[in-house]
Amino acid sequence: MNNTSFFIYLAVMAGSTYLIRAIPFAAMRKKIENKFIRSFLYYIPYTVLSAMTFPAALYATGNIYAAAAGLLVAILFAIKGKGLTTVAIVSCVTVLLVEVLRIYII
Repeated sequence: MNNTSFFIYLAVMAGSTYLIRAIPFAAMRKKIENKFIRSFLYYIPYTVLSAMTFPAALYATGNIYAAAAGLLVAILFAIKGKGLTTVAIVSCVTVLLVEVLRIYII
């Protein structure tokens, strides 16, 4: 790929990314009053983050059982209100233990 093509592709990607973010700001002149739309827009970031994170959490290891165990432990610790570092460390240790058990014992 030569430099001209690269910069054309880069400009198109930058322009489309900017327009996707700028058009809603330009189109909406007043505050959204509809309660349903506001609640819908409120949960979009959480939904998108979950949709991207959940499959990655299940397929991060080569073993679906180890990944599921780590995810389950992470969910349980998060529900109990533990900190992010604690949840991450405990879930990683869980995945490690399941992998070690799978390799050496089972």
